[in-house]
Amino acid sequence: MKIIQLKSLLLVLFICTFSCKQETKTTKEIKEKGVALNLKHAKGFAVKTFKNYKVLEIFSPWPNADQSYTYALVDRTKLEDITLNSDEFDAVIPIPIQRIVVTSTTHLPGLELLEEDQKLVGFPGTQYVSSENIRTRIDNNEVRELGKNEGVNTEVVLELRPDVVIAFGIDGNNSTMETIKNANIPVIYNGDWVEDSPLAKAEWIKFFGVLFNKETQAETVYNSIETEYLKAKTLAEQVEEKPSVFSGAMYKDVWYMPNGTSSEAQLLKDANANYLWKNTKGAGSLALNFETVFNTAKAAKIWINPSIYRSYKELESANAHYTKFDAFKHKNIYSMSNTKGATGGVLYYELGQARPDLVLKDLIKICHPELLQDYDLFFFKKLN
Repeated sequence: MKIIQLKSLLLVLFICTFSCKQETKTTKEIKEKGVALNLKHAKGFAVKTFKNYKVLEIFSPWPNADQSYTYALVDRTKLEDITLNSDEFDAVIPIPIQRIVVTSTTHLPGLELLEEDQKLVGFPGTQYVSSENIRTRIDNNEVRELGKNEGVNTEVVLELRPDVVIAFGIDGNNSTMETIKNANIPVIYNGDWVEDSPLAKAEWIKFFGVLFNKETQAETVYNSIETEYLKAKTLAEQVEEKPSVFSGAMYKDVWYMPNGTSSEAQLLKDANANYLWKNTKGAGSLALNFETVFNTAKAAKIWINPSIYRSYKELESANAHYTKFDAFKHKNIYSMSNTKGATGGVLYYELGQARPDLVLKDLIKICHPELLQDYDLFFFKKLN
């Protein structure tokens, strides 16, 4: 009888233990289960959607970053219905965002393409904004000036009390952003500029889509951009002749040139151009001397983006040796510096990253004008 009772007790303990393990496993599975945001090219962030919240991870907020950030994005109508361990996240942020501060002109198209630019309440360097819609809001004092990006006016930010500040970092050392975070205003570092391809950078529209609960609209916008980009790339592939191209100009004693693994070089490759430094690799721009550039690019057909110079006269005044390049002699130099907004902001620096399809079409028009005869250059113009 005692043996039977002992066996029964062991059986009960076994069942209980097994059930507890099953319950723990099930709970863990539920906790870990989430729907991942569809990303085709971008590698710097990821999003998982759960029932009442989303988890946003930023992996590469700046080059060679050794830390990542995790944010809980909680439906603001369900804040009281959900309990999260705030220690697991860098911030818990109610969504959809109703008041936002961004710190780079490249962030602005993410708002405008999703029709959320009316949520912008502050920006550092409003004179550089080209968007007509946002310029109107600036002129109406609906978007506050925040000073310079490296020294954002924290007093104004604290007065505005945005739901979130979208920042970008060079190395993670930004005392201003730390001050803002210490005031319980969430800061998210946007690493779109660190991505290594034009389509990956453009895909950060989905990052903003998550913040505004507009994932579907962001997907639609991005798919349209990607489709146009790939159609243009396919069109350029039919041309056999690849015109030789170089870029940049001297800054003091250094000529900065995009390296062959950069998104700028990728755009030239997809335009079926022969970028003369296409085989170089590395992070950041190449730093070359004048002789190296001249020896390689003297006979190049096309010169793209000669730094800040807007005319042949300015180029010649800066350095008489520029006139020795064939591209100068044949007046075949193109710049994006002459396409500006109402207050002088260069449109390319604002919209170019979000619309690589337009950049690529510009380059194809420049390199192979016979392919896009009815297309007018959007960002680039011939030097005056």
